[in-house]
Amino acid sequence: MSTKVLALLILFFTSAVFAEDFKTVNGKEYKDATVTRVEPDGIVVKTNSGVTKVYFVELPKDVQERFHYDSEKAASYSAEQAANYTAYQKQQDETQRQQQAADAKNKAVLEQQQGASNHAQALQARYNELQKQEDDLLFQIGQAKQPGPTYRGGKNGRTLLHQPNPQKSQLPVLQSHLSDVRHEKAEVRKQLEKTQR
Repeated sequence: MSTKVLALLILFFTSAVFAEDFKTVNGKEYKDATVTRVEPDGIVVKTNSGVTKVYFVELPKDVQERFHYDSEKAASYSAEQAANYTAYQKQQDETQRQQQAADAKNKAVLEQQQGASNHAQALQARYNELQKQEDDLLFQIGQAKQPGPTYRGGKNGRTLLHQPNPQKSQLPVLQSHLSDVRHEKAEVRKQLEKTQR
């Protein structure tokens, strides 16, 4: 346990020894800053407020010399970094464009699928409605074909007589309507089968 405490104390004092204050030529100060990385065009420092890159052109001559600043290397490095950033930005833009195109395509496919699904549902609802109309018409036709109500007639009242069925006159209209319904039902069924392929 004491070795862990000792190691932490050594680490603390070591980082405190390497921490220093930097002041730019414009007067901005970085207190207790630890240099985490040296690059050709500047140093990256860590302070209590975070990690920051301070460019050599912002630092006094003595600090530039201490970290072996070379303006030509810095300019070359900056140009390379700018080119890398531009290439990265183009790649990001292209990736974003491709993602937007893929999203638009997926949206179109989903809309098409939803439209097809809605169309299939509408066809199914119409088919069910036509089936009900057909059943109702078959029932009405069956009723129209039945003999009319019976009554007892004759001298003794023993003879069963049928009155004419008033619905019988509607048979041609009902049968014509049934034919129309069956024709439309067959067409709707064909369309439904196409949507299910």
